[in-house]
Amino acid sequence: MRPTHPGRLAALLVVVALVVWAAVRHFYSELPIMPWTAIPTVLLLALGEGYSGWVTKARIARKPDTKPVEPLAVARLAALAKASAYVGAVFAGMFAGFAAYTLQIFDRETPRSEFFVAAGSFVACVVLVCAALYLEHCCRIPKDSDERKTD
Repeated sequence: MRPTHPGRLAALLVVVALVVWAAVRHFYSELPIMPWTAIPTVLLLALGEGYSGWVTKARIARKPDTKPVEPLAVARLAALAKASAYVGAVFAGMFAGFAAYTLQIFDRETPRSEFFVAAGSFVACVVLVCAALYLEHCCRIPKDSDERKTD
């Protein structure tokens, strides 16, 4: 599995934002009000992935008072990180496109509140992408590990 490139994630975010902005222009009046619950949910996911990265990095480095980590568990965490990075980028693009449209009609009360919800959700998704990239980085085998020195 190759490392995730942040440039691809940024490109995906921009493309999805443009598509959502174009779609929301035509269907905004038919959409329900955006709930704020995505913000704490995504931030909790990001916190969990960041903590998992921190713990995994310590276990791979075999720091004192940590158990050795199983290779299959690290592979699963790396797959979770890769999937979270891409899904977070897609949802960040969706929220960015929605926020871009509501910014155009910011003088009305409902679009103004939806802009802040969309912007907060966008920030939460970007935090999730950063946590996923950190988790993926922590799942790498260090180049100076004991096993490579003995080979």
